[in-house]
Amino acid sequence: MAKPSGRSYVDDVPEAAEARVRAIADALPEAYEERAWVGVRWRVRKQTFAQLLAIDDEGEPRKLVLTFRSEGEELEVLKRTGHPFLFLGWGRDAMGVVIDDDTDWSEVAELVTESYCTRAPKKLVAQLDRPPDPVP
Repeated sequence: MAKPSGRSYVDDVPEAAEARVRAIADALPEAYEERAWVGVRWRVRKQTFAQLLAIDDEGEPRKLVLTFRSEGEELEVLKRTGHPFLFLGWGRDAMGVVIDDDTDWSEVAELVTESYCTRAPKKLVAQLDRPPDPVP
């Protein structure tokens, strides 16, 4: 799926939001930060698991968006949820969440951690203190 017509990505990331995401990502094993093509991204073993950037959609106000990866049932639910979630259209599993005054930072921490787990080697994921998967 191509990016929506009239969409552009902008390097306009407020330091306060960047610092909050940094605090979450820096707690993950071997995670590191770097400047991205726009905004800033966090990676593990050269795999991007989160990126903070601004999106301009034609006719709409600029949005600050945290991109992340999701999979399985959670991905399907997020695709259908609507605001504050966006299906980005690059890669089958790339999602975004709008960061604004109503952002639930506990949810952001969970999204970033789960995204990390989709990209990190199993031995790094095993170092995290995560609740066990529910038994079906």
